[in-house]
Amino acid sequence: MNVSSSAGMVPVSTLGTPRIGPRRELKAALESYWSGRTDQSALLDIAARLRAANWARQKALGVTNIPSNDFSLYDHVLDTAVMVGAIPEAYGWTGGPVPLDTYFAMARGSEGDEPASCAPAICAHGHDHGRHTGVPALEMTKWFDTNYHYMVPEFVTGQRFTLASSKAVDEYREAKALGYDTRPVLLGPVTFLKLGKAKQPGLDPLSLLGDLLPVYVEVLRRLSASGAEWVQMDEPCLVLDLDEPTRAALRETYGFFAHALPKLKIMLTSYFGGLSANLDTALALPVAGLHLDLVRAPEQLAEVSAKARAGLVLSLGVIDGRNVWRADLPKLVDALAPVVRRRGIDHVQIAPSCSLLHVPIDLAQETALDADVKSWLAFAVQKMEELTTLATALAGNSEAVADRLAASGAAAQARRTSAKVHNPVVAARMAAVTPEMTRRGSPFAQRAAVQRQRFGLPAFPTTTIGSFPQTSEVRKARAAHGRGELSDRAYEDFLREETAATIRWQEEIGLDVLVHGEFERNDMVQYFGEQLAGFAFTRHGWVQSYGSRYVRPPILFGDVARPAPMTVEWWRYAQDCTDRPIKGMLTGPVTILNWSFVRDDVPRSLACRQIALAIRDEVADLEAAGAAMIQIDEAAIREGLPLRRADWDAYLDWAVESFRLCASGVSNATQIHTHMCYSEFNDIIAAIGAMDADVISIETSRSKMELLDAFVSYRYPNEIGPGVYDIHSPRVPTVEEMAELLAKATQRLVPEQIWVNPDCGLKTRKWEEVRPALVNMVAAAHRLRGDLARAAE
Repeated sequence: MNVSSSAGMVPVSTLGTPRIGPRRELKAALESYWSGRTDQSALLDIAARLRAANWARQKALGVTNIPSNDFSLYDHVLDTAVMVGAIPEAYGWTGGPVPLDTYFAMARGSEGDEPASCAPAICAHGHDHGRHTGVPALEMTKWFDTNYHYMVPEFVTGQRFTLASSKAVDEYREAKALGYDTRPVLLGPVTFLKLGKAKQPGLDPLSLLGDLLPVYVEVLRRLSASGAEWVQMDEPCLVLDLDEPTRAALRETYGFFAHALPKLKIMLTSYFGGLSANLDTALALPVAGLHLDLVRAPEQLAEVSAKARAGLVLSLGVIDGRNVWRADLPKLVDALAPVVRRRGIDHVQIAPSCSLLHVPIDLAQETALDADVKSWLAFAVQKMEELTTLATALAGNSEAVADRLAASGAAAQARRTSAKVHNPVVAARMAAVTPEMTRRGSPFAQRAAVQRQRFGLPAFPTTTIGSFPQTSEVRKARAAHGRGELSDRAYEDFLREETAATIRWQEEIGLDVLVHGEFERNDMVQYFGEQLAGFAFTRHGWVQSYGSRYVRPPILFGDVARPAPMTVEWWRYAQDCTDRPIKGMLTGPVTILNWSFVRDDVPRSLACRQIALAIRDEVADLEAAGAAMIQIDEAAIREGLPLRRADWDAYLDWAVESFRLCASGVSNATQIHTHMCYSEFNDIIAAIGAMDADVISIETSRSKMELLDAFVSYRYPNEIGPGVYDIHSPRVPTVEEMAELLAKATQRLVPEQIWVNPDCGLKTRKWEEVRPALVNMVAAAHRLRGDLARAAE
């Protein structure tokens, strides 16, 4: 559908769109710049072309309120930190415009011996080399409960803010020069502060609000002076459990804005849940519009509609911005028509539930999907079409879009009744699950004694999380095999050579427990989903995880089953290459669920238990083949935690049960590992313990082992590998750094509990980074072993 005019429609907003480009153009541009192959001007030129294409696409599809400043070279929270000058001292910035390489150092870290500096020394390629070296990246964590990562702002006592980037204004003017009158998007100041991290004990980031607001006002003034009538201010903190000081901060913020800029209209945007106890606060704020997530919280519409003042514009987020399912448009028309009639077309907007950042760009690129499954889907472009269809119908012009409404209703009905979705064999197996299937045969203490005798590992045993670098040669071979240019036999021979070489190298540097490297795997979730019934996959359905890291989430459309073993043959080949233990590597059910686009026609808990049974079958086959250690990664268990605490227990109950269901069918002598990353454990530590994995590895290096504070009050009984090497940065940590982190770990855990490993898998890194880093990691473990031996003398 191509709509050239918004006449006869309720206004349509998108809140934000994917940044990456239909063919991942941004990824290629970033990685070319980081490698030094291209200069800054080339990167910025591609970014400008992507923005222009985004604006043009939305205009053509009939979007009324086109956003600007929703584009980012890396992360919008990092953009906000740079905008307000919240740049830690370590990066050497002393004022003025922030150099691009300072920005990327905050995102990715940088290498070298000297401190960071913003004093530019521009090389022929446009890179700011200066003294901008030798600093780690900011911490990175998940954006609310999505699969997107943001860079965590840091605040210090005496923090000062200043306008250090005019990006928001520049991109508004850029769009205007191209003929697009956009609605600029800013991350709201209260959410920004709450997402940040105080670097000194006792510092409350909200106490910095008074110094921050004038910077925001200056940005808003410049936007207004440039012609902006509306600004979208994102405050997703409104869907959290807020205390009274935070609500007071919201009142202070928007009162300050209203006083300083009385003519500027603000669309206050909440998403990822309902306003609940924050509803009255939000409705009382002096803003011109309020956006509601009516996908996650449809029940709030009635109360908001009844309470909202007459002049308030309600933005109705009714198209799912986080999932790929096609909407049932006739059903939405019936639900929303009374609201539009009551409030009037000028006081209602139609929008996705949140930014479309979280979904792929265009379903039309998918030419190999099952036709039925494809008919049930909508990506960003199709969601914009749905928005304009819905907006046209709600304005009283249903006849103009009658065919589209009918097709939408028919697709929804076909999905509800399809035999591809519902499998009676899976339903019967689910009904046969018993509580005994979720418990190991003996307590951990008994299992640990058996396992230590079986393995005979030294103190501080070393291992890695699973994957090793997927080099250009690996990617080229996979692509050639996918195109049919490399035979199955030749591709398998190549993978075997890569695996054997990696195992030999791990032996050479002295790792105690090895992995096979996962060269045959494209993605830790996709690899399994492709072998499970109930999943579909795209070729171009990329979404941003962080920076230039994009993923193609599987689409879980139906009941899940495992037709055949998935990993046993590769494990068997790898184990034949060495006498040291090779871990069997699996992805856990909660992570497969949370990193997929999940069906919305059954409870998530049911889908997760189905996946758990499939993984349980794989665990049993690995053990039967001789695998003595099996790692079942649950990297995403924390990120699936509901945003409101009242909903936590129910989620943790079924998430932990699902893990135990897949992991508990083995003998005491089989050691079950799991891995988690980006996790704040303090508030769910009891649930982590209840998973009863023999060994857990976690991300701790960026937080300098602060995550282990959770294990001080909670005496975690099992073994744990606190990550000592940040794999999200190209920087190679020293032996001293890693030994220091391990020493910190011994202050919170007993040495017998501690394993030594990186934060996460090494797939995205280069061998020239990985080799010295792991050599240093092994040396750090040996140093700690020596310290332990000397202490015992």
